[in-house]
This record gives sequence, C-alpha cells and structure tokens, in this order.
Amino acid sequence: MNDSEPAPSQWRRAIDLNADLGEGFANDDALLLRVTSANVCCGFHAGDSEAILRTLEAAKRCGVSVGAHPGYPDRLGFGRREQPATAETVERLIREQTEFLTQLAERAGVAVVYLKPHGALYNQGQRVSTIARGIARAARSLGLPVLGQPGTLLAQEAAEHGVRFVAEGFPNRRYLPDGSLAPRGEPGAIIQDREAVSVNLRRLLAEGGVESLCIHGDEPDAVAQADRIRELLGAAGIAVRSFLGE
Repeated sequence: MNDSEPAPSQWRRAIDLNADLGEGFANDDALLLRVTSANVCCGFHAGDSEAILRTLEAAKRCGVSVGAHPGYPDRLGFGRREQPATAETVERLIREQTEFLTQLAERAGVAVVYLKPHGALYNQGQRVSTIARGIARAARSLGLPVLGQPGTLLAQEAAEHGVRFVAEGFPNRRYLPDGSLAPRGEPGAIIQDREAVSVNLRRLLAEGGVESLCIHGDEPDAVAQADRIRELLGAAGIAVRSFLGE
C-alpha cells in the first residue's frame, strides 16, 4: 500500500458481491451460495425461461437480491458485440426484457430490485451518451437503481434522471488508464493470477466508492473467484452484504 492509499480501517465495512446468472451455465447454484446479488439474464442474449425460472427460485431460497440483466438480442455474440442504438431503442429493449423477467420473478415469488445491463450494452453505456441516456431513462421508468462504473457517462445520466447509481468494480478484469475495462479480446484482459486479483481488489477498495464487485458466471473458475474475493474481503474485515441492505 502506498502513502496515498487509505488504510484498510478506512475502507467500506461492507460490500456487495454480484454475479451474472441464468445464462445456462453450471455455476449458478454454487455462486448463489456465495454472492449477495444476482444479475439474472432476461432471455435475449442467453438463457431460456426454464433456466431463468430455476435461477430465480434458487435466488429466493438463498436470500439473494435479484436484478434484471438485459442485453442486446444477440445470442450468437452472447450480447458482447457493440451495436449502434438510439436512447429510445435502448430504453425500450431494457423495459421489455425487465418486464419479461418480472413476470418470471412473480412466479418464483421474488422481486426484481435493480438493473444491470449486460455485455456490450453495459460497456457502451459507460461512454456513449445515447446508450447511457436510454439506460437511465429505463431505470427511472422502472423505479430501479442501476449498476455501472464510477465516473462514467452512465453515472452522470443516472444523477440527472434521479436514479440511484451503484458503483461497481471488477476484481478479475484489467483496467485501462482512463478507468474503462480492457476489451475482452486483448491479452490479459481477464486476470487469472490470484495475487494479481488481490492487488486489483485492493486498489478498488483503496480508491473508495465501489459498492459492488462483479463475478461473471460464465467463466469456468467463477466459483473459485468468488471464494477468493470473499477470503480477501474477510481478511480485510469487510462484510459481504447486498447494497440494498445498507
């Protein structure tokens, strides 16, 4: 820790741990025992009604908060290919997908309580004004907080639209100097080394402001990642708790 970093005693005493789930991968049940918030796929970039409903039911059993995880309707690219879109188009697709998820959530007996866009929609929302505006408008109309990266256009649009913004960090992703995430196709964009993840997490905590940490449920080592992050947080005396519970 350098002299400019806050001491561990000055870090947040609790932080949320979220994961992208309901996309048809095998990690969901194990991750739901480790996270406090589940970003549940809305069936457009991946997943299907049956898998999504199972995830929602499991989230209820585990007492995990449920958020909508809408993405571009691009199954071939898993919603990770950027697309041009107007603010109106973005708002409409988010509302439609969230309403679909809400119907399934009602069957499972859980509420959809926040919004986190998926993949390219999320990344573009941090730096493209029209996308950010559409996301913020959708969040406002749905009455939901939205997750995103601090210091971005989405954070600004959320503030302007009166939407609660929940700042999010990615312990196993490499960051660029401007604070954005390195594109997945670049070498080293996904951090595999345990010590490097620890250093990245420590930096995120030291910078302050991050309320939630993300794990991608489609990654083969997602469960091990969750265990490692919880271990590091526990060692720092930081509880893992939903951002909605603070």
